[in-house]
Amino acid sequence: IATAVDIWARGPAALPPPRQPRTPVLPVEGERNILITSALPYVNNVPHLGNIIGCVLSADTFARYCRLRNWNTLFVCGTDEYGTATETRALQEGLSPQELCDRYHAVHADVYAWFRISFDYFGRTTTPQQTRIAQDIFQRLLARGFLLQDTLEQLRCESCGRYLADRFVEGTCPFCGYAEARGDQCDKCGKLINAVELKNPQCKLCHGTPVVTPTQHLFLDLPKLEGRLEAWLERTLATGDWTANARHITRTWLRDGLKPRCITRDLTWGTPVPLDGFRDKVFYVWFDAPIGYLSITANYTEHWERWWKNPEQ
Repeated sequence: IATAVDIWARGPAALPPPRQPRTPVLPVEGERNILITSALPYVNNVPHLGNIIGCVLSADTFARYCRLRNWNTLFVCGTDEYGTATETRALQEGLSPQELCDRYHAVHADVYAWFRISFDYFGRTTTPQQTRIAQDIFQRLLARGFLLQDTLEQLRCESCGRYLADRFVEGTCPFCGYAEARGDQCDKCGKLINAVELKNPQCKLCHGTPVVTPTQHLFLDLPKLEGRLEAWLERTLATGDWTANARHITRTWLRDGLKPRCITRDLTWGTPVPLDGFRDKVFYVWFDAPIGYLSITANYTEHWERWWKNPEQ
């Protein structure tokens, strides 16, 4: 506080000269290097003020603060473009998923530019870099024995000739009886639902009655990672600035024991799975989307690993 008062009294002349931005912004040895991302917005809508305030504005404020401190700062973001939400919106608008993404990516970029959000780079997840990095991470998990295969029962619409993702199914909630529950959640009682549990399920595309069909999928073997994760958390929780809420949620997951998590889907819009027997599937968006932070940085600079694989800086 005393330093701040002193600099305030002496005026702007007492401040160090502002950092001249380099292109691209890369970590610098011996300096404080700050990488900032804000949550990747879904591309299937027009951003509104709540979206700006909810995640983008706070990150922008922090990026501006870091630059005022003359810290070496990179601020990236981009649109999250895979998943059934995109497919659903594309069907509603009579567009292909790619056409929908191209349209709304431009809308998002224009909105953030109008608000003068100070991204160094605003990218997207439907890029060759995303495919390359996501498939590389998958291959590393496979080689290290962290994946397993299992059979899931899914709803298949014979009229449409496709397995139905959660958002393409509606029916009666098995818990509260709400007649318009989705295949992943009931909007009335709020409970999570497995689509095959719905009563009177109906395909949202043709309104036909789907049938339960077994299909093979790949799972991330989280129980095998549990011990290593717990050890890492003990170290990180002791030294990091986790919020009380984040600590509680994380401990709850571990308290109940981690379960295998399905990372593939019977869809066409997504990052292809590079494994024989599964090449007609894509990665589940929650396996794929977090990798978007890496791939967006990789589209900004070929030296992206200096930001993401460089803990010493």
